[in-house]
Amino acid sequence: MILIDTENRFDQNLKQDIWYINTKRYRDIRNQLKLYFLIVPALIFLNCSADKVVMGEEVVADCVQTEPSGEVPQDLYQADSVRSTDEFPPFTKKLTVCGITLIAREDVADLFMEKVAATVSAMFVVHDHTDTLLQRELLSNLYRYKTTIPLFYGEDWSISSLEEQAWDQTSDANSICDIIMAGVPDPVMEVVEHILHHVTDVGLHYTFPQDWGLSNSSRLYTVTQEAIDLDYYAIEQYSDIGEPGIRNRVILQEYAYWIIYTAWDLREAYGPQESEWVIMNSNQLQDKLPGSYGLFEETIPQVLTCPGPEILNIFLD
Repeated sequence: MILIDTENRFDQNLKQDIWYINTKRYRDIRNQLKLYFLIVPALIFLNCSADKVVMGEEVVADCVQTEPSGEVPQDLYQADSVRSTDEFPPFTKKLTVCGITLIAREDVADLFMEKVAATVSAMFVVHDHTDTLLQRELLSNLYRYKTTIPLFYGEDWSISSLEEQAWDQTSDANSICDIIMAGVPDPVMEVVEHILHHVTDVGLHYTFPQDWGLSNSSRLYTVTQEAIDLDYYAIEQYSDIGEPGIRNRVILQEYAYWIIYTAWDLREAYGPQESEWVIMNSNQLQDKLPGSYGLFEETIPQVLTCPGPEILNIFLD
């Protein structure tokens, strides 16, 4: 979840996270959103007092499949072309790349899907520091646990009441932890963030369970709690997620993204300037939160690469 200085952008990201708490309650949650949008931004932007949000011990990996039912191909790095499909209703087309399946309806351009796929591929290039065995295990886990990212067009996307049963079918059968929106502000952040949510929630969770696991015993949990305690990571905005275990999963998911995005030095170039996260670059991360930086440095360069500007800037055209 990203908090920046445009109210609509904050509202939409809040809508995303609340929606994924429980997709079967989507209609009820939508009816409450207007109230949330009036209250929550005021609490944050005006610095009004709010109840302290404490993580606690419970963590529920609610958006991640528990059984490895997906097929793992021989070529783990393959990237398909956009093709029509009826496998993911109500979505009508798909593109699979490096273990992640992008799904969309017809209002999302094929070109946008291809740009997102190129960004995923760039994250898994093999270089001198790559541990190919670990990277292949991570990619295999993305396939095994059916990692899927829905793509929507614009901030006013919606799932109609007629599509909800189909959506439930798709979300129940796949690991879907967030969405990517086309045609919105801060497009680089939008794409990188939500790719990373799935890479961390599924790939890193299963490949590095002691380091990046969505649990209360992982290093990720420990460094997240440290960042909260030191007031570098504000989690009060997640108070609307009523289920503590799911709220903690979202808090860990967001912090995992912030560690990687910041260590890659993408924030100053691509935003956001304001958010729940205070640290702006890798030097600050290393200086202020060496435990978080160490978690990144000891694992991520072995399996992931920061996409270069030649890839990321295609979203600014």
